[in-house]
Amino acid sequence: MKSQSVVTDLRRKVFTEVARVAYESDNPASDLEEIPFKITPDEIPKYRESIYRERQIASERVRLAMGLSLRPANKPVHITAGVDKSNIAEKYYEPPLMQVIPSACDKCPDNEYVVSDQCRNCVAHSCIKNCPKGAVSIVNGKSFIDQSKCIKCGRCKASCPYDAIAHHIRPCAAACGVKAISTDEYGRAHIDNDKCVACGQCMSACPFGAIADKSQIYQLIQAIKKGDDIVAAVAPAIIGQFGAKVTPGKMKSALLALGFKDVFEVAVGADVGCIAEAHHYVNKVATGELPFLFTSCCPAWAVLVKTQFPDLASEVSEELTPMVATARSIKVNRPNARVVFIGPCAAKKLEASRRTIRSYVDFVITFEELAGMFDAKGLKLEELDELPVNIEATGAGRGYACAGGVASAIEQCINEYYPGTQVKIQHAEGLADCKKILTLAKAGKLNGYMIEGMGCPGGCVAGVGTIIPPERAKIVVEQTVKTSGTKLPPKEMEDLAQKLSKMD
Repeated sequence: MKSQSVVTDLRRKVFTEVARVAYESDNPASDLEEIPFKITPDEIPKYRESIYRERQIASERVRLAMGLSLRPANKPVHITAGVDKSNIAEKYYEPPLMQVIPSACDKCPDNEYVVSDQCRNCVAHSCIKNCPKGAVSIVNGKSFIDQSKCIKCGRCKASCPYDAIAHHIRPCAAACGVKAISTDEYGRAHIDNDKCVACGQCMSACPFGAIADKSQIYQLIQAIKKGDDIVAAVAPAIIGQFGAKVTPGKMKSALLALGFKDVFEVAVGADVGCIAEAHHYVNKVATGELPFLFTSCCPAWAVLVKTQFPDLASEVSEELTPMVATARSIKVNRPNARVVFIGPCAAKKLEASRRTIRSYVDFVITFEELAGMFDAKGLKLEELDELPVNIEATGAGRGYACAGGVASAIEQCINEYYPGTQVKIQHAEGLADCKKILTLAKAGKLNGYMIEGMGCPGGCVAGVGTIIPPERAKIVVEQTVKTSGTKLPPKEMEDLAQKLSKMD
């Protein structure tokens, strides 16, 4: 399958090598130290000015894949320093989750207008005429912007007939909807962890691969090797991620080959939440008892509400997220099982670690990390046997993978089980749009609405742990929703939702 970028190729190689060490090595400390040389085996650098810098970056990626923090730049620290704490069969990572790798950051310009070689020194000189601060002049026959005078208004760019003025902005900062990225004293990107909601969009946006989250694949593999009852809870966005020919039956076969004991659909947990939130909307919001209802399945959205709009935090649905509902339902019947959520989202790693609500989730890995585990085992998914799978989820639950799918599923349940109820819906995708919706809600402009927020533009199919382009993933998910044998969860699932919520 064609990858999206060289950055994702390099990340996958690291996950593969770390997983291989976890599965096979008798001397992990030594073998982990060798990984940077496997990633960059030649003496001629491919992507940086120096092979040593490439290996330095690879070394930091190894640490993050182990759940460890980056090494300080001013002290001699081995790649495997602290690996003894990480070499366990339990969920582990040293916060914060998202980190900037200093040696990988290219110190991109942050909000700067510059004149390109497309400037023709036209007679109009509209760039000069429209600049309110006199920052533009003609130097050596072309327009020139004095950065000390420029106020970043963009009028010069807007007025240029040849589009000869470029607006350079740090890609990670542009992708961050909560303005958590600034510039440190060395000109590198810096993440404000008090603002960050771990959506990971900065990681996807960085063309240098300088931002990464921490993984739990090493610890998960240790638990598998112990022989624990490890079960996979797979998010609905997995459809199509590993190729059009990889059916649910082949995916189950692949997961069992990795050492998982069973596989469950997280869409079942979505069905549980869907019917419960339909009931909540009808009885609380439609009656006017509560002003509106915020969905809660996206952890980045939920954290955004609670940290930046605390006055609205009580309106976030208290129903269990699909991940948590699925994990709890699994442990009702398999109390000793260790549940691994496999999904598209980095923020789920934080949700699974919350102390306020027991998640019952033992590990969280992304599709990208799972691909590394498949590679480490040398699995070719399309060639595996087709195993029987239990089809329990509905089209409504599977639709949660796309932006708008959550609200749509709840609306369908309301129309089916509470006919005559007027349903008002708003949904936002991307944290910048989420903030706009929240501002409107705070101003009383969205009373009576069910409001769905998704941290990633496009929804879960656009999560940072995905493999294929969101546009293609959306088509596959929508087709799966249409062909699902059962369209809506039964109203009786509301009783299951109440039972699972009491497991705390």
